[in-house]
Amino acid sequence: MAGSSKGGATSRKKRNIVLVLVFAAGILFTGLFNLGLSETNDMEFCTSCHSMKINFEEYKETVHYKNTSGVRATCSDCHVPKEFGPKLVAKILAYKDVVHEILGTIDTKEKFEAHRWDMASRVWAKMKATDSRECRSCHDFDQMDLSGQSRIARKRHSGAVDDGETCIDCHKGIAHFEPYEPEEPEKQG
Repeated sequence: MAGSSKGGATSRKKRNIVLVLVFAAGILFTGLFNLGLSETNDMEFCTSCHSMKINFEEYKETVHYKNTSGVRATCSDCHVPKEFGPKLVAKILAYKDVVHEILGTIDTKEKFEAHRWDMASRVWAKMKATDSRECRSCHDFDQMDLSGQSRIARKRHSGAVDDGETCIDCHKGIAHFEPYEPEEPEKQG
């Protein structure tokens, strides 16, 4: 009888060691995973791709890069959700950017400009679908001092709330040059 209780104690001890190891591995994996997510949100990481150098230069000329308050919105502030689930989805979908970087789809200014409208339209559609979620992590209609805005901005911002509009409805081209919509080819009659 004494032998069986010793076997039970050894079994519990092994089980506890396994649980501690699994817990420690989970913490290590989570920490490394979050570190990886954080590192890929860094502006230097985002602009390390050759194709991003083009739009990085135009972004440096905007109020999101340099302004009187000294607050800078980086690539991830506008393009990566803050919440974990949507952030993970965005990171997984970013594989296409890596593929196109490898393929050289937009590796010259000419190629970039040829694809600019399509790329911008996809970003705008995503922002519209999420009610400009990333914009709203810094900008909030409820916190705006409309009295400090120009008459036109005040009217448009208050009207946007009433009309259910979102930031991207009016602020396309705020951090990158807004592309011209391609002309539709004339139909042969």
